[in-house]
Amino acid sequence: MVATALILLLVLIGLSIPVGAALGVLGLVLDPLYSMLPLTRAIGELAWSTNNEFLMVAVPLFILLGEVLLRAGFAERMYGAMSLWLSWLPGGLMHANIGASTLFSATSGSSVATAATVGTVAIPQIKRYGYNEPLFLGSLAAGGTLGILIPPSINLVIYGVLTNSSVPKLYLAGIIPGFMMAGLFMLVIVVSCIAKPSWGGHKIHATWSERFRSLVHLGPPLGIFFLVVGSIYAGLATPTEAAALGVLGALILAAWFRRLTWTMLRESVEGTMRSTAMIMLIVIGAAFLNFIMSATGLTDAITGSITGLGLSPGWMLVIIIIFYLVLGCFMETLSMMITTIPIVAPIMLALGYDPIWLGIIIIVLVEAALITPPVGLNLFVVQSLRKSGSMGAVITGALPFVVAMFILLALLSFFPGLALWLPSVFS
Repeated sequence: MVATALILLLVLIGLSIPVGAALGVLGLVLDPLYSMLPLTRAIGELAWSTNNEFLMVAVPLFILLGEVLLRAGFAERMYGAMSLWLSWLPGGLMHANIGASTLFSATSGSSVATAATVGTVAIPQIKRYGYNEPLFLGSLAAGGTLGILIPPSINLVIYGVLTNSSVPKLYLAGIIPGFMMAGLFMLVIVVSCIAKPSWGGHKIHATWSERFRSLVHLGPPLGIFFLVVGSIYAGLATPTEAAALGVLGALILAAWFRRLTWTMLRESVEGTMRSTAMIMLIVIGAAFLNFIMSATGLTDAITGSITGLGLSPGWMLVIIIIFYLVLGCFMETLSMMITTIPIVAPIMLALGYDPIWLGIIIIVLVEAALITPPVGLNLFVVQSLRKSGSMGAVITGALPFVVAMFILLALLSFFPGLALWLPSVFS
């Protein structure tokens, strides 16, 4: 049963069927094969109950927040300010890639939006300043992954819904690992450019007065971050209400800078509808597949076979890490989370792992999946922004940043307090 389901899923994905549809089709195939009852009749109720979750309303709101900030032109000004402050480091503008991605992640919640936004502004600088192209492109792909770890994160909302965990605690838990990840990415750039100085491009010189004047461009994204996250921890708003506050704040800022137009609003709403429709299709398809798997005993079979191995909690963690790294090479990240977490989380929680800490570990593993071939989504996003060149350059440049993710996983495994300290302080 397990082998049949896995083979069918790989075949459907290999046929380039959209992931959400592939998950639903797999459920439709497994139902008559292994169930005595017509479970497909429950799909309407499942679709309604899944999307009727109040917390899920935060997903389109966070997407709309990122769309408004992108189309209002804040990203370009933010990148310019980051370049003035960070270009003195070995690696120059590559640090601005990471810094701008970190700041945009604190308002967007989407890795794809972060990589696309910063990449659009940054890629023209490669030839202009003579940077090593693979490493520069890799920094953009890796920087984009911060969008699902630093709050507000759409993926953390999904994890909270799937495991009934506190989203505010998950947001707190992601702050320190998120900024540590950004620091490790910058360390990779520094080490690489010290070893190969020619990779760092030409220096950009800026006066202190220019740097201080540029700080005004960092204000809008920081203001949105504190509005969203601050309203949650001040007890003024739920995550969904905070997302709505963030959208309102972004619209006010766009109007203040005279970038709020009907065309911008229409494009932002259209982009939000496309992204939300894709995410909801995956959520419905995965919910239906999980229902079929549970009803037919497939989930119990998988859980029993894993727990029957008699592994210690440490070795089980290693197995889960390897499992996600391998699966991430072949499956889209959101569908991977929705499909696997209902199986993985109960096993790990039964072994005594904290659900908040586990959520951060899984998000870091999902980040690695975003920049590992052959289906690393951020690799395709960055490649799509280029006018020429092969995908190989993007993949090669992203590999050193995967090593940085492994380092963070090791630190979180040996020092769980890195993720759990802030939630304990505010609990």
